Amino acid sequence: MKKYSFIYRNSLSLVFLLLMLLSLAGQIYTGWKEHNDFLRDYKAAEQSIGEYLLSGHFLQATFENCESEFFQMALFVIFTIFLRQQGSSESKTCGEESFDRTQLVPKKDSPAPVKKGGLALKLYKHSLSIALIFLFLLSFTLHWYGSWLDFNEKQRLEHQAEVSFSSYIDHGKLWFESFQNWQSEFLSIFSIIFLSIYLRQYGSSQSKPVNAAHAETGGE
Repeated sequence: MKKYSFIYRNSLSLVFLLLMLLSLAGQIYTGWKEHNDFLRDYKAAEQSIGEYLLSGHFLQATFENCESEFFQMALFVIFTIFLRQQGSSESKTCGEESFDRTQLVPKKDSPAPVKKGGLALKLYKHSLSIALIFLFLLSFTLHWYGSWLDFNEKQRLEHQAEVSFSSYIDHGKLWFESFQNWQSEFLSIFSIIFLSIYLRQYGSSQSKPVNAAHAETGGE
């Protein structure tokens, strides 16, 4: 069997990780400059990069986006167990069982929880959705915290009353930030589900074969 290099075998995840880090670096620099412009308008002391990374402005902006990403991925993973879209490369075929019992039968190279069985297997067979839900809840909490810090910072600068962390949970600012990101993520999922019925991308695992009928369901 031909051996491939580490970079080749992991190139898809490495490229997206690199793009994320480059985007994060750009966000940090431009967000830092923008927030210091905001502070200057109030004649407040500017922040260093280190201080900015702990600010509500940075935490809110970063984790409201992470929150929406993990939320839509968690729902997509879970909904594709039960729901179908005929013709989409992102769906199981109509009538296909929601699960395949043969997947639970240990093989020589199966992951350790599959071989062990019991509670380890029960958790492992739902581990993807569990991990995504955990990351969503963690991101939402950090978004909540960052948005609260950002809100109270502006309240202080304008000599207005601050609010407690717990009471901020029903503040319109927090939920506006969440909903504006959720709707865009749900739209992107709808787009790939629907467009993959009629459109093709030669060579992509996320597309049906170019010669596949529109009604054919499932990817390559």
